[in-house]
Amino acid sequence: MKVSREQMAENRRRILDVASRLFKDKGFDAVSVAEVMKAAGLTHGGFYGHFNSKDDLVAQTLAHSLAADSAGDGDFSAFVRSYLAPRHRDNPANGCPTAGLAAAIRHQTPAAQAAMTEGLRTQIARIEKALPERGSDDKRRAAIGSWAAMVGAVILARAIDDHELSDEILEQTRAWIDTRVS
Repeated sequence: MKVSREQMAENRRRILDVASRLFKDKGFDAVSVAEVMKAAGLTHGGFYGHFNSKDDLVAQTLAHSLAADSAGDGDFSAFVRSYLAPRHRDNPANGCPTAGLAAAIRHQTPAAQAAMTEGLRTQIARIEKALPERGSDDKRRAAIGSWAAMVGAVILARAIDDHELSDEILEQTRAWIDTRVS
């Protein structure tokens, strides 16, 4: 039975969404193509109709998830509060792809690294746009510094087994950003 273009596009989107959640939750190496396809409700054999290899899946998943990540649009303070919250920290599978995957990108293909680079550029531009008015050099510096602090804080807060310290990392990073950008 031939699948329509619309169904192919929907299947591809579903594969990318599922792969994004699995990669953010478990890491690239811990997730197999078979696991992605099963979680997407599709057969393993259909994988190669969408992707050339697992490396291709990784790169395209990064591009897809980073493009879909709309963080930074609108109210910057609300974005910071939401990003640096226990709910985000405790839900990596549905959280920020940068915080979930940035550390592992250096072991991936140039295509995956290029997708991360483009996602980072886009996110910095979104944050710059959402920041209160100031000079363009100051705005860019604040956007890069804030984003680096936010991503780093989530990575650190997820990495430790001390819940109080983890919460404190999130709280203090929020407070630090508020004093620098408001």
